Amino acid sequence: MLRFLITMCMAVIVSVAADGAQELDLKSIAAGDFRGESIAEITPLADGETYAQISADQKRIEQYSFKTGKLTATLLNLETIRVQGGRKVEAIDGYILSPKGDKMLIETNRQAIYRRSATADYYIYEMDNNRLVPLDDEGRQQAPMFSPDGTMIAFVRGGNIFLVKMLYDNALSQVTKDGKQGEVINGLADWVYEEEFSTTTSMVFTADSRQLCWIRFDETAVKEYSIQLYKGLNPSREANLNYPGEYRYKYPKAGEDNSKVSAHSFDIKSKKTSLLQVPLDADGYMPRIEATADPTKIAIFTMNRHQDCMRIYMVNPLSTEAKLVIEDKVDKYIKEESMRSTLITPSGIVLASERDGWNHLYLYTLTGQLKRRITQGEFEVKDVYGYDETTGDTYYASNQKGWGEKQVYVAHLNGKTECLTPQAGFNTALFSSTYKYFINTWSDLNTPPVISIISNKGKALTTLVDNHELKAKWAQVEEATREMFTLTTSEGVQLAGWMVKPTGFNPSKKYPVIMYQYGGPGNQQVQNRWSIGGLGQGAVLEQYIAQEGYVVVCVDGRGTGGRGAAFEKSTYLRLGEQEAADQVETALWLGRQTYVDADRIGIWGWSYGGWNTLMSMSEGRPVFKAGVAVAPPTCWRYYDTVYTERYMRTPNENPSGYDDVNPISRASKLSGALLLCHGMADDNVHLQNSVEYAEALVQADKDFKELFYANRNHGIAGGNTRHHLFRQIMGWFEQNMKD
Repeated sequence: MLRFLITMCMAVIVSVAADGAQELDLKSIAAGDFRGESIAEITPLADGETYAQISADQKRIEQYSFKTGKLTATLLNLETIRVQGGRKVEAIDGYILSPKGDKMLIETNRQAIYRRSATADYYIYEMDNNRLVPLDDEGRQQAPMFSPDGTMIAFVRGGNIFLVKMLYDNALSQVTKDGKQGEVINGLADWVYEEEFSTTTSMVFTADSRQLCWIRFDETAVKEYSIQLYKGLNPSREANLNYPGEYRYKYPKAGEDNSKVSAHSFDIKSKKTSLLQVPLDADGYMPRIEATADPTKIAIFTMNRHQDCMRIYMVNPLSTEAKLVIEDKVDKYIKEESMRSTLITPSGIVLASERDGWNHLYLYTLTGQLKRRITQGEFEVKDVYGYDETTGDTYYASNQKGWGEKQVYVAHLNGKTECLTPQAGFNTALFSSTYKYFINTWSDLNTPPVISIISNKGKALTTLVDNHELKAKWAQVEEATREMFTLTTSEGVQLAGWMVKPTGFNPSKKYPVIMYQYGGPGNQQVQNRWSIGGLGQGAVLEQYIAQEGYVVVCVDGRGTGGRGAAFEKSTYLRLGEQEAADQVETALWLGRQTYVDADRIGIWGWSYGGWNTLMSMSEGRPVFKAGVAVAPPTCWRYYDTVYTERYMRTPNENPSGYDDVNPISRASKLSGALLLCHGMADDNVHLQNSVEYAEALVQADKDFKELFYANRNHGIAGGNTRHHLFRQIMGWFEQNMKD
């Protein structure tokens, strides 16, 4: 998924200017020192009154009261625990509670693979005797899960599923044996499913713990992409001292073969494996497998390759029969966020759908009968938190109060809706297991996150985090002004934006402008929240840029989210065309403002924002003096099937959209000084994109500068890398946008 923001929590060490004011320092910004306080790894407990979380030093798992926010118990302490075999567990990276709450799975030594996946060492924590026992001694594990009765744990290693039976002294058995690197994966998503369907685990137990069900990925026909790895530094790869190494993995590019997927069940008692009879197009997707409260039903989601039809089947693992219960068809494509927001509840399905042009919720029975519509209106449901079976209440978040807003709501059984967080700004909630309370994180454009506990009646009970220390730090800095605005293009399209103006802003002075944007389908950069901008955290990077004498602007063009399907899907089949036009229109609008130097407007972006930068600089109207594109796609033929075809269909179906609307085809139209940056080990947007674009610029006799980072992925970080990158970006604008 190209939706990329540099979301490091920032802290800023400041220097003192000659006038006594404190200034932001770029190296400190890049180092990520300006961290606001937050709470991580929270798990609501079954009693509905308490929650668990990892302590700040990662040594304990603690229990807190939802009502008061106070510590009530320590569930695990690494300083006092016994570890089987005399091993030492240094830190807790994550944990999973058993259904009965008498055991935990403790994750440590986590090693990331891609954006969401990782391997780790897992331990079973036996609460009754305060002991950690290794889940398995034969290698690192992935995606472990408890059975509903709490007696078994399933996990994946090397593409195969394993089962640990705790009632039999943690006896280990192997469920599948066909898993093999680059060929078959059982129970885990492949690269493109993980990246574009936001999933890693494709495995569930049935409600009675008798069956284990999973999706099998046959990657045999998927073509490989290879990445060269060099010795480098931080970390250093000594094996690549003289000759580069190579990393190869399966990456399906637009129009190419995907994994062949199928669903299977394993009867734990009889050890019989069965193929589940789920109807699927030959080139279709199986993005989700979910358990239900009925042991004779598991829910399997399917999608056609065009991704405009989603089906939910209820599958009997014993008989292997599948019954279609919901078919949702929408114009152009179904957003991944809609599928992610669809919930399987004990008695039914809460479906998120854009069938009326806005993302709304519909309640179905498990047999597929539509019971009622939950939400309605010209707004978007952004998150779904849960459905209370006892009351019929549905808890969700939406932008009902404005494009850039997000509040928490409850929709009652009688059709009435209440806003539980009425203050303007941006909210994210985590509800207790009984929906009696929720932990809410709120911020707005000028206020760092405040984390509080609120009742399901909307009453604030206690504040957990107010980030007063962060506020005190910012009080020492001469903050630039953040403000929201709107503009109307020459085509009559109203666009929303935010602007950061330098301290002491003088409207009669002419300022240079740097535009930051993203622009990808469904993405929103313009929101009333603290984490706006290229590095988030109060637009800290934009604050630094404003300190250097620039006005910084961000505008969401057509194709971005929050404004309904018509606005978002207007870029369908022609990605980059309208987005670039809207950025050019923004620059022209800015040039008409009394405080803007129209001859000194720059633009930059990362990932899709890099694509948008290149498209905007070659749109045909030469409005940009300079630009920086970081990790940009440059032709959609080089990007993956799921994301690209969702918006573009295949290259065979849409050759003009692929070949006529891209930066490579427009290389001769490039206007402005361009800096091109890319990580050489980017597994998401391959270096191929920048290399092919650079060659097109050479042949078009266009001057530019390119900057590549050895062994760095899409995030371009590690060691001094991030600081170096941002110093080059700022230096580029300084060099090319001087008076």
